[in-house]
Amino acid sequence: MVTVTTCKNGVRIVSEQIDHVRSLSVGIWVNAGSRYELPEENGITHFIEHMLFKGTKTRSARQIAEEFDRIGGEINAFTSKENTCYYAKVLDHHGELAIDILADMFFNSAFLPEEIERERGVVLEEIYMSEDAPDDDVHEILWSTMYPDDALGRPILGTAQTLAKFDAEMIRRYMAKHYTPQNVVISLAGNIEAGLLEKVEELFGSFEASPLAEEAVLTYPKFHAGEIVKIRDTEQAHIAISFPAINVKDPNMYSFIALNNIIGGNMSSRLFQEVREERGLAYSVFSYQSCYADVGTFTIYASTSKQNLDTLQHQIDKTLFELVTGGVTEEELENAKEQLKGSFVLGLEGTESHMNRNGVNELVHQGVHRSVDEILQRIDAISMESIDVLIEQILKAEPAIAIIGPK
Repeated sequence: MVTVTTCKNGVRIVSEQIDHVRSLSVGIWVNAGSRYELPEENGITHFIEHMLFKGTKTRSARQIAEEFDRIGGEINAFTSKENTCYYAKVLDHHGELAIDILADMFFNSAFLPEEIERERGVVLEEIYMSEDAPDDDVHEILWSTMYPDDALGRPILGTAQTLAKFDAEMIRRYMAKHYTPQNVVISLAGNIEAGLLEKVEELFGSFEASPLAEEAVLTYPKFHAGEIVKIRDTEQAHIAISFPAINVKDPNMYSFIALNNIIGGNMSSRLFQEVREERGLAYSVFSYQSCYADVGTFTIYASTSKQNLDTLQHQIDKTLFELVTGGVTEEELENAKEQLKGSFVLGLEGTESHMNRNGVNELVHQGVHRSVDEILQRIDAISMESIDVLIEQILKAEPAIAIIGPK
């Protein structure tokens, strides 16, 4: 059972006791992502994620790493376009130590100039690595094509130009604006020992919002169709095709996931079978959905040799046209629903997946925590009509297309 406690300062603590395990997963979720950055701040959310591991007033970066290694635990973080999460997984009796270290990182990071310079070099290499990988780069180009005038279209990592300007003052100003009690959720799942939730409330329940605090504002950016081609000396041509879709709170979300599975989300999908298995046009071909608070996209990616690119595009267009004109079959829909149920239930095997799910539900879905049975019922309720509505809404729109490859 999921329990939610709201501290006096507005921080929410979400906990799920799982008695049969010996581990604990804990995450600090912050409603701060790259879409809330100013143009000159592009990449700072991700940079802060790195910097919180670089030492506090009482612990060096090495000591943070050594403390988790010593207890056999894991600690990491990620930044997305809408939120940031700092998380750890430890044995249940090390829960208090994990919480203490995460809180120390969250509240007491030193942001020393020499550490900022060192980490600037690390993130710069991360940017170069992403740019060197055409399968990553093509998606960044795609986002800048879809949303050229909005932060949603800018890279999470930032650019070399914006990265060069980050300093401790910028970091603290950004955190003052976005790392506020109302924007923070602490999610715990696993064998939660007695007194641990009180410890969490003690550590996180009294900090106050800065006078600089800002409420996150959704921009509802307009989707831009169009095509962009980047010439690069690569062995293959990489193509990403994206359509405007639904937002994360749309009631048709489960139908959207099922439709994605039918089109290109697994090995039995239409694209995988028709592009790879039947015609041998690509090794990698898949589709996925990206859904945010106000907008969403449906994207298809594939890579192939330059001489097969036109044939590949034609086959993708043909597959989508057949869906628009003929819809999906009853068998495809039933298979998609069963696969969705299986992946959902099997994905809840570990404490970290419970922690992630509960954190997202509290931060993104305003505290709507549905049981496993409720989710399965919603998946069973996916209808042919809801699939047809999405096909009409998404696949008939003009797409944005990004291509990277040789001349």
